Amino acid sequence: MTPSPPAATYFRYLAEGHFKIQRSPSTGEWVFYPRTIAPRTGATDLEWVVPSGMGTVYATTVKRMKPPIPNINIAIVELDEGPRMMTHVEGIAPEDVAIGMRVRAKIANGPDDAPILVFEPESRT
Repeated sequence: MTPSPPAATYFRYLAEGHFKIQRSPSTGEWVFYPRTIAPRTGATDLEWVVPSGMGTVYATTVKRMKPPIPNINIAIVELDEGPRMMTHVEGIAPEDVAIGMRVRAKIANGPDDAPILVFEPESRT
């Protein structure tokens, strides 16, 4: 499946080592997942900007794997700018990720070596 043009732009930025999401200058609305029209306001003047990279774990679960594959965390992180992202929290045991935990974004290699955005606890810098 080929990503849509806004999604392709997001993944291109990740491949270049940059975490960017969209924002409408006219309304101030921050947007993630990438799109051509802002979902709340209908704004079409979306531009790519660098967010703070900080967020809070909004929801979390552990995907239990059959050994020897390690369990993984699946989380929804609410960025400080407002949008929520489905992701992983790395750097701690999957069972230790907690709702309300402050996290920081980082670009990592996914299973197919394509860049993905993950988070790590804020205290790990």
